[in-house]
This record gives sequence, structure tokens and C-alpha cells, in this order.
Amino acid sequence: MIKVGIVGSTGRVGSLLIDDLATDSEAKLSACHVYDELKKPVPEGTVVTNDMGALLDASDVIIDFSAPVATEALLTQIVENGGNKPLVIATTGFSKHQQNLLIEASKKVPILYATNMSLGIAVLNKLVSLASKTLKEFDIEIVEQHHRYKVDSPSGTALTLAEHAAKARDLDLDSVRVSGRDGDIGARTKDEIGVMSLRGGDIVGRHTVGLYNDGEFIELHHTATARNTFSKGAIKAAKWLVNQDAGLYSINDCLGL
Repeated sequence: MIKVGIVGSTGRVGSLLIDDLATDSEAKLSACHVYDELKKPVPEGTVVTNDMGALLDASDVIIDFSAPVATEALLTQIVENGGNKPLVIATTGFSKHQQNLLIEASKKVPILYATNMSLGIAVLNKLVSLASKTLKEFDIEIVEQHHRYKVDSPSGTALTLAEHAAKARDLDLDSVRVSGRDGDIGARTKDEIGVMSLRGGDIVGRHTVGLYNDGEFIELHHTATARNTFSKGAIKAAKWLVNQDAGLYSINDCLGL
């Protein structure tokens, strides 16, 4: 059995990971990292700790659905203190320093980083690349919708979709992304990629990538209707990652896309 440690075990997806691992035939929960208190019951023998080193020691692979500050502590443990376990990271909203830590840690251990662990989103990324490259005259607009509690905007998933669209057209996303429009701003530029956010209610996640031209348009949609879409995808990724060499991987690598 693969021993799985969780960072972010008190969060929504962390709770689902605990449930899903309880019924998995190949992996089991071995450790939970918590900053305060874990109120959810866990199997007897599970290590509950606020020490990243102890978490790593008790696990074969770590799944991280937390906040950037917690992921930074995990990556620092790998880079500075010799932690040597694979990491599946789904946290979003990283600073430049945290992004650099991720790259440095991936030189020491295998890391699968994905802004969305949904298998459907992985396929959507491929479709967006194909459509963006093929339909170069079409305007691209991306809209993402999430629950009222989501703290980062745009979502990491929306930014990843935008990156795939920009890369397919040999564009630098930072130079062409627009994430707000208000007032007399003038006509839309040719290379502009709009990435807009809506927040409200309990929406798990919905992403729409639209490609618009005179006389026709295409819209690609993905809607997550249950959060264990992400937990099950992360467990699948963890099972794959334990057999990989050090490096930075994506969910597409796991699925062979």
C-alpha cells in the first residue's frame, strides 16, 4: 500500500482525500499536517503533526491542497532539509518566490504540479491549445466561476488555460492578459486574452474558454459538480508519481496526454 500524507487536511478537499483514501485499494492515509486542530476522524496510527519533516518521514508521497504559506514550508523542507518524498501539489496563488521554490524542489524530488486535478480539465487544456493554434483569427475570452470563499483570482485553472492559449500562438501571457474592463477603454486588441472571474454561492468550479470570430464562435466548457473530482484525480496522480524520477510534471504527464 502506498502511504499518503496530506497537507491541507482540514480543508474541503483535504477532508475528501481522507474519505477517498479510506476506500482505496492501493493507497492509504499515513499522515496529516495541521496548523491547528484536525476534527475529522482518521484511521488509527495516522500521524497528525505540524512538522513537515515528520509528515515526510511517515509517507511515501505527499498530496498538498493547502495555502501558499503551507506549500512554501513543505518546499523549504525539501530544498533546505533534505526531504526526499514525491509531492502532488494543487495549491494555487503562488508568489514568484514560491514558484522558484517549486522549481528548486523538483530538482531533488518528483513533483506533479497542477492548478486543477480534474481529468476533464487536463483534456480541456489540450483542446484549448489546438483551438487557439488553429483558429488564430479568433478572439479568446476565458470566464471562471467559483464559490464565494475562493481567495485567489483569476483561478489557477483559468490562468493555466490562458497559458495554453497564449503559448499556442507564441504569445507572452503577461503581455496580453486582461482581467478587468471598465470605462472607455477602446476596442479590443488583436492578441488580447481576457480572463474574467465570477464569485458566488457554492459553485465548485466552472471554466469557459470562448473563441469568437465574425459569423461564428466556439465555447468550450468544463463544470465540476463535486469536489472529490479533485481528490480522486490527486490520488491517481500520487500513485503514478511514486515511480517517477525527480522533475516537474503535469497532470497531462500522468495521463499520457
